[in-house]
Amino acid sequence: MPYRSSRWAIALACTAALAASAACGSSGSSGGTTADGKIELTVATFNEFGYEDLLPEYEKAHPNVKVVARKTGKADDHHQNLFTKIAAGSGLSDIEAVEEGYLPQVLSKADKFNNLLEIGPADVKPDRWLAWKSESATKNGSFIGYGTDIGPLAMCYRKDLFEAAGLPSDPAGVKAIFATWDSYFAAGEQFKAKTGDKAWFDSAAQVFNAMVNQEKVGYYDASDKLVVDTNPDLKSDWDKVTAAVAKGQSAKLVAFSNEWNTGFKNAAFATKTCPSWMLGVVEKQAGPENAGKWAVTDAFPDGGGNWGGSFLTVPKQSKHPKEAAELAAWLTAPEQQIKAFTAKGTFPSQVQALTSPALLDQTSAYFGDTKVGALFAEQAKKVPAAQPKGPASGTIQDKVFNSALQAVEQGTSVDDAWKQAVEGAQKAAK
Repeated sequence: MPYRSSRWAIALACTAALAASAACGSSGSSGGTTADGKIELTVATFNEFGYEDLLPEYEKAHPNVKVVARKTGKADDHHQNLFTKIAAGSGLSDIEAVEEGYLPQVLSKADKFNNLLEIGPADVKPDRWLAWKSESATKNGSFIGYGTDIGPLAMCYRKDLFEAAGLPSDPAGVKAIFATWDSYFAAGEQFKAKTGDKAWFDSAAQVFNAMVNQEKVGYYDASDKLVVDTNPDLKSDWDKVTAAVAKGQSAKLVAFSNEWNTGFKNAAFATKTCPSWMLGVVEKQAGPENAGKWAVTDAFPDGGGNWGGSFLTVPKQSKHPKEAAELAAWLTAPEQQIKAFTAKGTFPSQVQALTSPALLDQTSAYFGDTKVGALFAEQAKKVPAAQPKGPASGTIQDKVFNSALQAVEQGTSVDDAWKQAVEGAQKAAK
């Protein structure tokens, strides 16, 4: 499932209008000039960006601008519309949000988007964001996306299940368990030996995706060459996860299915890879009856990683590219990123925003009053660099490898499933 689509677990329908000027849906085209002479800027997003109050605020500060918001419930639908309109040569909004899972496809069409270094405000440079975030949206010197949110990785776990298995459950004690992927899977063996019927993690795909996102090279190398069948790190991750499946560590639940949702309530698994946006999913699905049983730790196997986040782009179809870039820069400024975080939990990617007391003092009562803002701010800084992504990276991860790992969980041999994954990746990359 695409990253941001999975971030809220459910596809949200269009909400009420942001203001009298706002509209719902992603149809239409870039703005022009209104009857009363105002510059009209259209902004196309999906799911929740936290802009409901920000867009009217921008209009108030810029009386010559009218903002029309087009919000689609599903990330898939939004991006399908985006690529259709790129191909048609018309219909795009002045600002188009792009989720990181689709960013490689957008970068392959970078000539259809403005270089924000050329049209954006002079004081807005890539170093405004975490380096790896800006690097992700840069292609051949063209910086096409201002970063919105991110999904730094941490680990969530059930304290009561750890205690029942004789494992330490306090923040200091779990660090050794989550030090590396080898120690993680070794602890899973111990957990299974003590509990029997409980699984260590929810699904192979959810663990594998996090592991691959940590690698310097994933499905493609820096020259956009597909390396699925030659990347030793990818194969090593596959071998470790499938070995854990063979030992019964996986609950074999398809992420965001009804069974997966119920698994949180039923304590069907003890650990969960947790990008920042996952905390809300855990709380929603586990329910109030499990408050205090779940914990989150900044100890994550083999260091940090990221899973999720989006960007704001300005297509060349825009009739007011400079004004659109100014709005996009304002929406992604530190002050606005903090406001969006407060409103919808979208974790900031701005360097300055990551030092804000409003972020660092954020706690979660559900997770034992842990200072989750500070925790994820530190996790975000652990991401070393942007991983090279090719045009089909999102499809390969979400469709090809997820399906192959589910096949392993249902009894397909590891060798046959690997062959399925490699062939599927090669087909997707054509």
